[in-house]
Amino acid sequence: MKKKIVYTVICADGVHAGHMKVLEESSKLGNVIVGLLTDKAISEYKRVPIYSYEQRKEVVENIKGVWKVVPQHTLDYTDNLRKYKPDIVTNGEDWRVGVQKETRQKVIDVLKEWNGQLVEIPILMGAGGKKLSSTDKINALKKRGITPEQRRASLRRLIQVKPLVRILEAHSGLSALIVENTKIDNKKFDGIWESSFTDSSSKGKPDIELVDFTSRLETINQILEVTSKPIIVDLDTGGQTEHFCFMVKTLERLGVSAVVIEDKKFPKRNSLMEGAKHIQESKNVFSNKIKTGKFSQVTDDFMIIARIESFILGKKLDDAIDRARAYIEAGADGILIHSKESSGWQVVEFSKEYSKFEKKVPLFIVPTTYDTFKEREMVANKVSVVIYANQLLRASYSAMKSVAENLLFLECSRIGDDYAKPKEIFNITNKGVKWN
Repeated sequence: MKKKIVYTVICADGVHAGHMKVLEESSKLGNVIVGLLTDKAISEYKRVPIYSYEQRKEVVENIKGVWKVVPQHTLDYTDNLRKYKPDIVTNGEDWRVGVQKETRQKVIDVLKEWNGQLVEIPILMGAGGKKLSSTDKINALKKRGITPEQRRASLRRLIQVKPLVRILEAHSGLSALIVENTKIDNKKFDGIWESSFTDSSSKGKPDIELVDFTSRLETINQILEVTSKPIIVDLDTGGQTEHFCFMVKTLERLGVSAVVIEDKKFPKRNSLMEGAKHIQESKNVFSNKIKTGKFSQVTDDFMIIARIESFILGKKLDDAIDRARAYIEAGADGILIHSKESSGWQVVEFSKEYSKFEKKVPLFIVPTTYDTFKEREMVANKVSVVIYANQLLRASYSAMKSVAENLLFLECSRIGDDYAKPKEIFNITNKGVKWN
């Protein structure tokens, strides 16, 4: 008698006993096809998985009772069900309520097309009667820390699976914790921008490549110590080419995912500084710096992003496009087109021409001055990564100045209800600490 085909879907980003129970019970019913959710499918409803699709597939293929593993590209089962026409679909019974309720009903409706059957397996409970969860397991692992290798590789994976990667500036361990933990509905920040402007400013220094690399490393290490998200470091011009290659090696070893260098002569002036004189580096010299940096790195995970300053210097679109081609040819892993225009039209014009390139790398933007340019417009213009580059520092400056003035005015320590209580700071900085 021909065995029935059984279809079940899992994420498997950290296989636990609940997964094993579903697969064991499914194998008793027939040949089990596992629809393994792709990285993109998982990222649509929660975090990007810690383990890649290929890594998760290798694990699931080696579980007893699994006949075949196939990719499921969406949370909706419909396409795969019609492709494989299973006799039975299995799932844990917990999807009858919550966000998966609608998915369950679609499965029931599609199975009717060939008289398929839905079998729901009682969920296995963990200690204390708590439902087993791969998300809880991953969160527990993150509390213990993330390796430099895992962190470094995560930016490339985010760019591959998300329509737009959100990066937010941090200039201290505390601000980095805000980036790490802030979430509204399913929206959150995907990574951290360690900015030369905000790092310099938080030290009371001008943004003119004055703060030395050792001092920058101190801030970077503070951020690495308390977070798990990928970090992009703003290295200004990258300094002398001979120095840049050592910076690359150091940051790559620490687990930094990427550096951004701008095509201006050392020492640069902040691009938004009024009255500052900007001198753009020659295309060939900057291309050579990119090549040297790429030669110096050890892994394929690390990224060097080339920031084009043509619009800042008042040059035309043709110059920016010409430089983009040269920098990609030199090995740049991404292009950051910079603009201080207020509506975003320069970015739009650049992206139109850039989309015609046969050889492209991810496009990055920093919408500081064109601050009403919406994320949906970024996606429409094929922007891969948006960097919110200085908002936390600017907000903290205004808040601190206001509080200082109020203390002088009120002549007491009350600062109002709009500011964090000590307890709120303790909650975020003491997370994971065990007290005796």
